[in-house]
Amino acid sequence: MTAVSARLPVFPWDRLEPAKATAAAHPDGLVDLSVGTPVDPVPELVRKALSGASDSPGYPTVWGTAELRDAITGWAAGRLGAAGLTHENVLPVVGSKELVAWLPVQLGLGPGDRVAHPRLAYPTYEVGARLAGAEPVTYDGVDELEALDPAGVRLLWLNSPSNPTGRVLAADELRRAVAWARRHGILVFSDECYLELGWEAEPVSVLNPEVCSGSTGGIVAVHSLSKRSNLAGYRAAFLAGDAAVLRELLLIRKHGGLMVPAPVQAATAAALRDDAHVAEQRARYSARRSALREALEAAGFRIEHSEAGLYLWATRDESCWDTVGDLAQRGLLVAPGEFYGPAGGRFVRVAVTATDERVRTAVERLR
Repeated sequence: MTAVSARLPVFPWDRLEPAKATAAAHPDGLVDLSVGTPVDPVPELVRKALSGASDSPGYPTVWGTAELRDAITGWAAGRLGAAGLTHENVLPVVGSKELVAWLPVQLGLGPGDRVAHPRLAYPTYEVGARLAGAEPVTYDGVDELEALDPAGVRLLWLNSPSNPTGRVLAADELRRAVAWARRHGILVFSDECYLELGWEAEPVSVLNPEVCSGSTGGIVAVHSLSKRSNLAGYRAAFLAGDAAVLRELLLIRKHGGLMVPAPVQAATAAALRDDAHVAEQRARYSARRSALREALEAAGFRIEHSEAGLYLWATRDESCWDTVGDLAQRGLLVAPGEFYGPAGGRFVRVAVTATDERVRTAVERLR
């Protein structure tokens, strides 16, 4: 075992390969509801922007073009209520997963430092802490966070809407989390990549004045265009928040050559300026989500949270691996809740990102 593999968990998706093989053997083929990868076309206006910027022989800038920074600050003001942001308050990144995984390293965290994240969570929060040699610690909800020993905690991850559960933190809960972190001098990073996909709740950004009292001090929001604009293949994401924090990250990322390609910067700016394609994609996901939810509940599943995002957090009150195995026999692949922490051991995460045809097939098989 290498020094790196010794401090990292097993890559979770490798453990799903046997179930995937079983599901793929179904006579009518695999319905993959395990990974939330977009399957719908990239909006035409985004492709045009990418193509129009394709003659980009020079190096792009790490900070991004002025056009991109204008688009980010304008979108943040209109969508998040974060008025008054300047270019100093934003930073493009090469997809949000890269940022999550390497943020503790870039912040200079190491042994003796602690990184707090939700107990049921995207596994890369833990991976990022371990890559830096820091200790990951978990909490469940704001009440438990406020009771957490703050000693050594340097970074707090918030995630609303949650991956995997779809849980949405209300403005009051976010405000309490930010106040707790500020009292203890802890930097807050809020993963808000599913914020535009609220169904039964309206997600609020940590940058909303109701939450942060109009100050970005000590807080940074993380946003991605992978889901809202089908740009997972473009690796288009950005940060918005505390200018001093982003200035330090910009310097580090300049040294590391972490640059968003120039055509992708142009495509990102175009996507952020257009709301019509987001509404169209929301409508697609809403229909798929409703069909899958109804079919799962009719098949004996209970859905918890799931008020936002691209997943249904489902259980039959049995081991998640039993559920995965049973559904694989029907040609359906879902993600075991254990991937997101031991507390998810009796749940599965069902993505609503399959095509309309595959969703209809899944509904028939669940019946």
